[in-house]
Amino acid sequence: MQWNAVHHVAIIVSDYEVSRAFYVDKLGFEIIRENHRPDRGDYKLDLRCGSVELEIFGQKRSEKNYTEPPKRLSYPEACGLRHLAFYVDDIETRKKELEDLGIFVEPIRRDTFTGEKMTFFFDPDGLPLELHE
Repeated sequence: MQWNAVHHVAIIVSDYEVSRAFYVDKLGFEIIRENHRPDRGDYKLDLRCGSVELEIFGQKRSEKNYTEPPKRLSYPEACGLRHLAFYVDDIETRKKELEDLGIFVEPIRRDTFTGEKMTFFFDPDGLPLELHE
């Protein structure tokens, strides 16, 4: 069996508008396509992250048919996606850029096994996002 690459990662969010602003306006991901899915009562936002796509699925809290998705069971060790890691060339610069946007970023540390620099920040729903250099 041959695997070429990860094509996309899908994230369900609790508030489409808040998460869209976070991933597009703050983090700067490029919009590939954005669609309303009336049959499902939600929106799907496809974003470019290098050669991988991020799919954001969610409803607008402001709409009358809004249904809150289930919360993560525990932090951060729920079964399933643990975190999403982004490779960056200059972790100190990316950390400062996030902090300048008002996003809390944990102190930079080194991976116990690889010695590589890493740190975490969180999306509006508390999904851990990692910077990895």
